[in-house]
Amino acid sequence: MDAFADPSTADSGTADSRTVDSRTVDSRSEKRRAVIGTAVFALAPLSAAGLVPWLLTRWTLRQPVPGGAPAQLAGAVLVGAGAAALANSFVHFAIEGVGTPAPMAPPKHLVVGGLYRFVRNPMYVAIASAVTGQGLLLGQPKLFLAVALGAIPVTAFVRFYEEPTLARTFGAEYQAYRSNVPRWLPRLTPWSPGGDSSAH
Repeated sequence: MDAFADPSTADSGTADSRTVDSRTVDSRSEKRRAVIGTAVFALAPLSAAGLVPWLLTRWTLRQPVPGGAPAQLAGAVLVGAGAAALANSFVHFAIEGVGTPAPMAPPKHLVVGGLYRFVRNPMYVAIASAVTGQGLLLGQPKLFLAVALGAIPVTAFVRFYEEPTLARTFGAEYQAYRSNVPRWLPRLTPWSPGGDSSAH
């Protein structure tokens, strides 16, 4: 290496370094805002999974519980799985997507990690799981009806707004994802870009 550096080269290197540092700061700032935004948006699905069942049942345990202890055990598993799936989905939206699930602050990148490798709408599936689980746990069949009725507007929103919007935003990347990952029923193995070409 020469003992004397070309000043113009040194200036260029310094400028490049400043640009990289700036991008790093911007990226961290965007992720921080995405985490905050996702945490705020989380109130909506948490309300659907918790507040709505409470309003419908006041979490009153019906005696005897239809199905007994096995039904309650299955309900507890569904509630726990739903809560874990929601948390996982929120994290990936904020960190991987650098955005929120809300239409007014969408992700900058297509989210295909975590549970999104198995199903395209893990949040909706998680909410349905949590509400169904509470129905089994409390012996309250009205919560099953709530899930069935809630599925109608959710399905319409996904098919006629979310999916066309994602297709316009992410193009071929989303088309490949949609072709390989099911909308509602999770596939058995995780999908990754460049993997197989059929949904399970």
